[in-house]
This record gives sequence, C-alpha cells and structure tokens, in this order.
Amino acid sequence: MKKELRLMTINDYDEIYALWRSIKGFSMRSMDDTREGVAAYLARNPHTSVVCESGGQIVGSILCGHDGRRGYLYHVSVANNARRQGIGKEMVDFCLKALKEEGITKASLLTFTHNQVGNAFWGSMGWTKCDNLFLYELALNPDNIMTINE
Repeated sequence: MKKELRLMTINDYDEIYALWRSIKGFSMRSMDDTREGVAAYLARNPHTSVVCESGGQIVGSILCGHDGRRGYLYHVSVANNARRQGIGKEMVDFCLKALKEEGITKASLLTFTHNQVGNAFWGSMGWTKCDNLFLYELALNPDNIMTINE
C-alpha cells in the first residue's frame, strides 16, 4: 500500500490521538497531549512534525520541534499493523531534515528504559544512548498527569 509523509497539522489530532491510545506502553500527559496542547506545540514548531498516511489513514506520527539549539522528537509512533515497513525510519529522516533546514545541529529524544522495541529501534538508527546524563523533571502544573497505555 502506498504511504505518504507530510507535515502534521492540528486537523490530524483525532487520528494521531487514537494512534497513541492504541500503542501499549505509550505515555501521554493529561494537558500536554490534549488538542490544545498539541496545537500550541505545532504553532511553535510548524515545519518539523510529521505524519505518515497509508490507505487513507494515519499510521505513524512524530511530534518534532526545537528550542533554537537542539531538536527534540516526541511521541514517535507507528501503528502496530504498520511496523517493520520503514515508516519509523522515514519519519525520523523527515524530522531530522526539517531540523537541519532550521539550522539545528543536534537532536535528542527520551525513551523509557523498559521500552525494548523503542530502544532497539533507536540503536539500529545510530542514535547513542547517553550514560553521562541524568534527566530531571519538575511538574509545573500538578494537573498535567502522565498515564501509560495498558
């Protein structure tokens, strides 16, 4: 089936949210991942997030943006029935090209230590696990609750 990569827009929200909800172990935040939260992210990063469509449906997505120095990939997702077809790699390449076009020279992402599929994917893509860094997090709004799909 033909697949097409294109920039993500807020009109894609319902489909990407359903995709995120379908993936076991996928983590979402109660405020950041709302339609309003994603719309704000896309407004700040209008040229870097991507979706993959196949058969008229969104089968992959990445929220991608930058802070002017470093690019970040969030919510990298491919539908379970569309995996192992190169979609993830193509979307990552799309995002990295978009970041380079905006003058960004390095990119980072976060993945859970127990995410074996994700960690294997990033290793196969040549990304380096940083053992010399710690991630610290501070919730500025206690209502922004994280849930992980069962």
